[in-house]
Amino acid sequence: MLTSWAVLLPPLLAITIAIWQRNIIFALILSLWLAETLLTGLNPGLGLLALFERLVAVFLDPERTRVLLFSLLVGALLALFRTSGGVSAFIYQLTHLGFVTTRRRAALLPTITGTLIFIETNLSILTSGIISQKLFDKYKLSRAQLAYIIDSTCAPISVLILLNGWGAYILGLLEGYGLESTTQTLLLSIGLNFYALIAVIVVFFTAITGKVLGPMKHAQSKINISPEEEPPASKSRYFIVPLIVLVIGMPVFMLYTGGGHILQGSGSQSVLWSICIALLACGVLVYFGKQMNTQEMIQNSFKGMSDLLPLVTIVLLSMALGMACIDLGTGAYVAHFVGDFLPPYALAPVLFICAGFIAFTTGTSWGTFAIMMPLGIPLAMNLDVAPAFALAAILGGGVFGDHCSPISDSTLMASLASGCDHLEHVRTQLPYAIVMAVFTALLYFGIGVYLY
Repeated sequence: MLTSWAVLLPPLLAITIAIWQRNIIFALILSLWLAETLLTGLNPGLGLLALFERLVAVFLDPERTRVLLFSLLVGALLALFRTSGGVSAFIYQLTHLGFVTTRRRAALLPTITGTLIFIETNLSILTSGIISQKLFDKYKLSRAQLAYIIDSTCAPISVLILLNGWGAYILGLLEGYGLESTTQTLLLSIGLNFYALIAVIVVFFTAITGKVLGPMKHAQSKINISPEEEPPASKSRYFIVPLIVLVIGMPVFMLYTGGGHILQGSGSQSVLWSICIALLACGVLVYFGKQMNTQEMIQNSFKGMSDLLPLVTIVLLSMALGMACIDLGTGAYVAHFVGDFLPPYALAPVLFICAGFIAFTTGTSWGTFAIMMPLGIPLAMNLDVAPAFALAAILGGGVFGDHCSPISDSTLMASLASGCDHLEHVRTQLPYAIVMAVFTALLYFGIGVYLY
């Protein structure tokens, strides 16, 4: 583990080149090579060889491998939805039965869906994005706005409604600090997680009012799609049934993998198994509905996977870079600046900012939680600051940095599910996240001064 400022260079290089050159794959490869070069004693040749081995190491982790397989299979499922005509039929029914007849209702659909499906973030993003793409096109709403909506509901909602893997993970991290009740601390942090609360409020405000700001307004002005009526050339069941299987399968498999305890279930196993079963259900329906034969289904599925291969490559490289940053000690180096000499009133805003920066540079909120909690919780107890207050700042900061980072898996998934260019999603979401983060930091500071 390195202890100098050089550990910040790989993630910062990735983000800078991605935004500057608009080529995130090149940026990630270059930054991964730099990280491995630092780890091999500044030997660029060994760094290149280590890069290849790092990519192999990603697949040694079952959870990461499942996420990559899930991302590929998403492409297959989307292709079958599209070619079977199930999505078109479903959208036709939504609009002609009076459920979605205005731009406001079209924007509210993924907002509400993303709020209700809190059991798993990828599932929330995927479901909300799939059912809304054509509706957003029909009512001249940008895909960038769709990506923002689904990205800004999934993680904030998951960290506010903790009946999911997030809750189990955070409870596990809170053990061992001598807290009177880890569950009570976690529950108290919900009302103090200002960033997550503000993010959800702003998303609903945007959906209801139709007001967009900054680069999002430019993305909206580029739309030139006429709202054409689509006749029901197919059956909506080719879309609805597999989607129901996907949504119901997730908690069922969480219960199964958790031995009857949903909070102890495996999110990666559950989401992978769910999409496999959904694919099987879609294939059976399409085949017996004479929409496609087996050869056409296989061809369309592989075409869908190939369409998502660039994005899956980005996910793979981001995972590899995250692993390299852990070995470099990037997060630990950033956290080192938060010391024992902080005044109590400054603890929460500093923890929030520090967690945000770590999540931004590493692309992971969960990794940020693991880095920051061993520092923040004991520090809060030593300074007589409520542990729930410090915990909320860490959780909110992790979600904020994760939102802003172009190498975050949830940000990538939001781009995938919405059909939006990834860097456009990052660019249009960033002003919202930064404004909310500044307001949150000031709020923590003001409350800290008042209380401590």
